[in-house]
Amino acid sequence: MSAEASCCPGQGGGAALASDLLPASAGPGREEKGTGLAGSKYVKLNVGGSLHYTTVQTLSKSDSLLRSMCTGHTEVTIDSEGWLVLDRSGRHFGSVLNFLRDGAVPLPDCPRELEEILSEARYYRLQGLVSHCLTALQKRAEGYEAVCRIPMITSPKEEQRMIASCKKPVVKLQHNRGNNKYSYTSNSDDNLLKNIELFDKLGLRFNGRVLFARDVLGDEICCWSFYGEGRKIAEVCCTSIVYATEKKQTKVSLGLSLSLSVSVFVSY
Repeated sequence: MSAEASCCPGQGGGAALASDLLPASAGPGREEKGTGLAGSKYVKLNVGGSLHYTTVQTLSKSDSLLRSMCTGHTEVTIDSEGWLVLDRSGRHFGSVLNFLRDGAVPLPDCPRELEEILSEARYYRLQGLVSHCLTALQKRAEGYEAVCRIPMITSPKEEQRMIASCKKPVVKLQHNRGNNKYSYTSNSDDNLLKNIELFDKLGLRFNGRVLFARDVLGDEICCWSFYGEGRKIAEVCCTSIVYATEKKQTKVSLGLSLSLSVSVFVSY
């Protein structure tokens, strides 16, 4: 419940007079259609079951539907207990009141809630709050476009669930520097870093079109996997690039082959 003033001092220090809280036409035991809040100082509002106390002065601060109700240009409904009834959701009415009181209000990070506040602002014809919401939505949209998120796989079960539910192609890079299955060479670290750098560059290049995921839990030192429509399409094991041995020689031309593989995969 929003409470700018739940009671006010009357003459002799007593509680507020009924005439301070209600238009003169409203009385107990009946619902009235009023033509304004002339003569009232304090207002009790029932907005979709959410109860709020405020003043006529606050409601009249901005050229809006609420001011129109106060001046009598818009008909208002007062219930039998003296509450001004508004047939709207009261979830964000506190934000509406706070904007009228302060000229600004903190907005939620959730785009859906921000859209809801924008809808209420438009209904109450609060142009200042409308502009505030639109500016926030635009900033969030611009910010999200520049973000490239690459998930880190935490378990095989999570990997299966992610691949099965994703509508985009999926590219997974599995790398495990701690696997000592193959002997080290002078170029081992450098070649592993080249794979990781290529993965990052491809993630930026195809951001929004392909889901790139990183896996550091598997046994392979360096392995690329390609998925489409929930199934594995191809796999490129680069272990021989990272840890060359006498028995295993370089199989893949690192940069060109993988770049072409991803480009063809996206077209697929």
